[in-house]
Amino acid sequence: MSKILDGINSPADLKPLSLVDLNKLAIELREEMVTRVTANGGHLASSLGVVELTIALHKVFNCPDDKIVWDVGHQCYAHKLLTGRREQFATLRQYGGISGFTCRDESPYDAFTTGHASTSISAAVGMAAARDLSGDNYNVIAVIGDGAITGGMALEALNNAGHLGKRLIVILNDNGMSISPTVGAMSRLLGKVRFDRRYYKASEKSKRLLSRFDMGSRIWEIGQRIKGGMKKMVMPTTLWEEFGFAYTGPIDGHNINDLVSALEQAKSYSHKPALIHIVTTKGKGYGPAESDAINFHGISPKGSPKKTGSSHKLLPYSEIFARTVEKMAWENPKIAVITAAMPDGYCLGHMQSTMPNRIFDVGICEQHAVTFAAGMAAQGMTPIVAIYSTFLQRAFDQIIHDVALPKLPVVFALDRGGIVGEDGKTHQGIFDLSYLSLIPDMILASPKDENELQHLLYTATKCGKPMAIRYPRGVGTGVELEPELREIPVGSAEILRKGPDAALLATGASVKAAMAAADLLEMQGTRVTVVNMRYIRPLDEDVILGLASDIKSIITIEENVLNGGLGSLVAALLKRASMDDVGLKSLGIPDEFVTHGTQAQLRSNYHLDAEGISSETLAFIDEFEISKKILASR
Repeated sequence: MSKILDGINSPADLKPLSLVDLNKLAIELREEMVTRVTANGGHLASSLGVVELTIALHKVFNCPDDKIVWDVGHQCYAHKLLTGRREQFATLRQYGGISGFTCRDESPYDAFTTGHASTSISAAVGMAAARDLSGDNYNVIAVIGDGAITGGMALEALNNAGHLGKRLIVILNDNGMSISPTVGAMSRLLGKVRFDRRYYKASEKSKRLLSRFDMGSRIWEIGQRIKGGMKKMVMPTTLWEEFGFAYTGPIDGHNINDLVSALEQAKSYSHKPALIHIVTTKGKGYGPAESDAINFHGISPKGSPKKTGSSHKLLPYSEIFARTVEKMAWENPKIAVITAAMPDGYCLGHMQSTMPNRIFDVGICEQHAVTFAAGMAAQGMTPIVAIYSTFLQRAFDQIIHDVALPKLPVVFALDRGGIVGEDGKTHQGIFDLSYLSLIPDMILASPKDENELQHLLYTATKCGKPMAIRYPRGVGTGVELEPELREIPVGSAEILRKGPDAALLATGASVKAAMAAADLLEMQGTRVTVVNMRYIRPLDEDVILGLASDIKSIITIEENVLNGGLGSLVAALLKRASMDDVGLKSLGIPDEFVTHGTQAQLRSNYHLDAEGISSETLAFIDEFEISKKILASR
């Protein structure tokens, strides 16, 4: 039996479909997503929750002329299936395949490249302004979740949109979740409508009443008036209308007919922005995802939710972080943890239950999180800010102005530092060594393993200065965890292995690869020194210069862009010391964004695995010896 989805090669193919067929299409989309995402991994629950919305959007609007901006973009799988990428969908998040987020380079239907939250309304306002300046007439629609709308950038954009009065539509997808349950005053405000039985009883009664009469288009208008009166009983202040938006909702986000009607109504507004509030279920239509939306927000291949814990010796770095912080917090009452909507990503669930007053989830508000921490530190606390590497980029000014400039002892724990994998360009944590090493008085460290992570966290709470620790995604190396925490002298490197032919200066996850490369090199008759550069700032200048006086071939290794990273800092040090006779090669990420693929594939591509490091080392030793002979003969 043929599927409706098999005949959808562009949004134009769904426009003639009946409501019955559209509902069948929704079922088929969910089946395809569950099949492919459980095989490849990806953001399943969020995409399942917007299937009907996606169908309604492409039923009403004419993309790519009309512009749909998906906030974050991780809920775009149905959108990809309906916009000409059905046959490529099996390659989702695979190296060389399609991205798990919207990407302008991938399709003209992806109006905006996304991966970080709270950007859609700003982009949509900009597109609407460009449209009006150009004399065009397309529609602009921003789809944003109730988690992302708590971000400061989204609120700034709402404020500007209401001021400008541009024609655009904002769809608030309200499911009570970001990755973890949404927090904050905004969430409570939305919850008044989402969970109030009076509203839904009135809504259902009005539907039954109006269904008895044949009033055509008047039904929608009268229905909205009834809902509006009930809405004001439940939510006394109409927030969105105060922002300057024409507000409609809340609407059942899984009812295609209601969604189409609301979109058509919003499309008719010509002189002001419209906001449609829809209520959806994250993971809709797939039992495991509906009942466990947190773990099925993103799943690993084969359908397993991403685990927040494990009884195996190879524990995730995230869990080592959580255990260490909780242990320190019991012993030190001044320690508190601040996270930007990522308590589960940081495995902080246990600490939330045992020490709820010591964890602050501020929502998707990284800038606020950093300055909030600065305020705590100014009053004698020791705050630990837990934000993924790629997301901390959003708070660069706050780190400089509010933390580093007044020298406040804020600890930054950067999970997902380095190559992350299938989430792709927007999520690779490859810039943190560069942007943090620019900042005066910032201590910057990267542990070689999970045991060193716990000691560096302890050191950070004792050093009395701003300190950032970046560590990789995934499990640790399996080393034993020392039971007693200890300080690691700030700025100290660690020589792990000695050899006369070259020196490998590695940091973070690259240390393990460098040690494995040293084994491969020794099998070929080349003996190298391996150094764990656990501190990138300040560098252990004594160790580096001491090695450079004896070993003239030095290779730096880092999962970071080469511009401004470890290699750049070592090069600057050698130049200051006038060590012109030392050859330096830096392995890392060249001047480009890293695509999606497995961590192993990507490390291999950039020669950051054992085989790549060993081959690059041998080639560099040969090149350096040849260049020395050429110089000596002149």
